[in-house]
Amino acid sequence: MHVSKSLFAIIIGSNDLFGYFGSSKLRKKTTPQEYVDKMVVTIKEQLKRLHSINAGKLVVVGVGPIGCCPAERRDMMGGCFEEANQWAVKYNDGLKSTLHELKSEFNDINYSYFDTYDVLLNLIQNPASHGFTEVRAACCGFGKLKAEAPCLPLSAYCSNRSDHIFWDLYHPSEATSGILVQLMYDGPSEYSFPLNVKQLIAL
Repeated sequence: MHVSKSLFAIIIGSNDLFGYFGSSKLRKKTTPQEYVDKMVVTIKEQLKRLHSINAGKLVVVGVGPIGCCPAERRDMMGGCFEEANQWAVKYNDGLKSTLHELKSEFNDINYSYFDTYDVLLNLIQNPASHGFTEVRAACCGFGKLKAEAPCLPLSAYCSNRSDHIFWDLYHPSEATSGILVQLMYDGPSEYSFPLNVKQLIAL
């Protein structure tokens, strides 16, 4: 009973894509399409396993524009790594289709899909309207774009964390995360669909 009323948050996929594009061995072994297809098949199997234990309320978070994080921009002359972004979109499309299929197959499943990609890309492309001034570099790190090493005790920190979209070479800052969570919880259907988290909880 408690399981069926609980929210299950699924936030997965970014590290798989980072791993693929960062591995020459993987890229020689399989095409990006094959890799993303396998990711989608795997997540569908795991969501079915959750359903088998009566998990009926799912909060599923899509992958963001990973090619625009400082670690990926570092080797792109400051621009986004568009190939990684392209396959993030492909994975998200597969994830959304999978959720739609599961809802058709299991009527007792309800979910909220959060479109991290479009929200974060909007922040990156329109930073001033959200109070940001730095979209490329991390707040905490070393080297070019502060993205040549992770945030460590000896790292250089930015003077105002709320100015930066990214905290370290991969992760959004607290200011960015606050915007993401707010939109996830009670944002419009443009970003959280078919329900937002607040609506999902109310079911």
